[in-house]
Amino acid sequence: MKLWDKGFSIDKKIEEFTVGNDRQIDLHIAKYDVQASTAHAKMLQSIGIISEQELELLLEGLKQLETQIKTGSFVIDAQFEDVHSKIEYELTKNYGEIGKKIHTARSRNDQVLVALQLYYKQNLIEVKSKVQTLFNTLLTLAENHKEVLMPGYTHLQVAMPSSFGLWFSAYAEVLIDDVYVLNAVQKIVDQNPLGSAAGYGSSFPIDREFTTRELDFQTLKYNVVAAQLSRGKSERAVSSALGSLANTISRFAMDICLYNSQNFAFISFPDQLTTGSSIMPHKKNPDVFELIRGKCNKIQSLHSEMLLLTNNLPSGYHRDFQLLKENVINAFESIKDVLDIFDYAIQKIKVKQFDIKDKKYQYLFTVDNINNLVVEGKSFREAYQDIGAKVNDGSYEPDTSKKHTHTGSIHNLALESIRAKFPK
Repeated sequence: MKLWDKGFSIDKKIEEFTVGNDRQIDLHIAKYDVQASTAHAKMLQSIGIISEQELELLLEGLKQLETQIKTGSFVIDAQFEDVHSKIEYELTKNYGEIGKKIHTARSRNDQVLVALQLYYKQNLIEVKSKVQTLFNTLLTLAENHKEVLMPGYTHLQVAMPSSFGLWFSAYAEVLIDDVYVLNAVQKIVDQNPLGSAAGYGSSFPIDREFTTRELDFQTLKYNVVAAQLSRGKSERAVSSALGSLANTISRFAMDICLYNSQNFAFISFPDQLTTGSSIMPHKKNPDVFELIRGKCNKIQSLHSEMLLLTNNLPSGYHRDFQLLKENVINAFESIKDVLDIFDYAIQKIKVKQFDIKDKKYQYLFTVDNINNLVVEGKSFREAYQDIGAKVNDGSYEPDTSKKHTHTGSIHNLALESIRAKFPK
């Protein structure tokens, strides 16, 4: 079934190419298409296009489809181009001409737009919930290991004292920034495009405010051309936000891979969380974090793809837009999996106390020792030169007793303040 059928058959090769794998992808947005169709049907009845009896039948049919989607029995067969034609076919099969009325005052353009906006809205909420779970885990780890020192690095050179409390809570607080970005994107996608039809509105007296309320959108995308222009723009915003979050997780995963190696040996994981080598029996590889790193880097590349697909397209609908949804949906599914497995694995981390007397950490406290001299009355430049001279002639002996008291430092993590910052 094709919603645009005019009585002739399209070339099979052309059909296979243009449909692609939309049937599989559309399973992710099927329930949202049903939600939008339900709201649209109610609106059509409210303006007198369909009767109350017709509405009851359509709602009954849509409810049945919703149940099929929930139970996993909903299938988009090869005879259908997409989820929209499948839903209309099922309604028509069960209710005859009434089923065909569901498409009144709609186009597949605004059908897919509203379904995707609803999908993005819901999945942004789910992603933020999973981020908060990881955030709470990291603050718990920071509290549990706040007294355990570790070296801090700049340029991958031993620099200044840090701690596991500082490390865990650093990534927790950066996650807050990612949630700020996700919230901004939530506002962008929380605008109802339904009623824009093919991109230029409808001559039917539709009530777009009705469907906005019914679908719980915060506002309406008022201008119908603007609604169509949002296709691609929403995906660029979504991919940028997911990329920001993926960047945080990827960098954290890289730290873990580094600190888990024998040359650092600050952390380890239970054998059950690692994999081995086919020829080196001693290997315990952090494959889960390497895959997390790779998956997150793949998500970060999505924004460039969205830019290139939509760059310089004129206003109005173009079939290029069909290519947007697959990888954005895949990115959502991937980042949710990544957040789940990261939270699961990081809870099993084993933190080790490094040997502060190891020669390679000899200069970890030089800045603290300079500061001690400044407190005693020397200028910073003079103190710097004094400690530098001792480092150069080999006479430097570290004093490890200095405490860092300012907010956000190794001895004053401000964990409750960080926790309070997380957006409600």
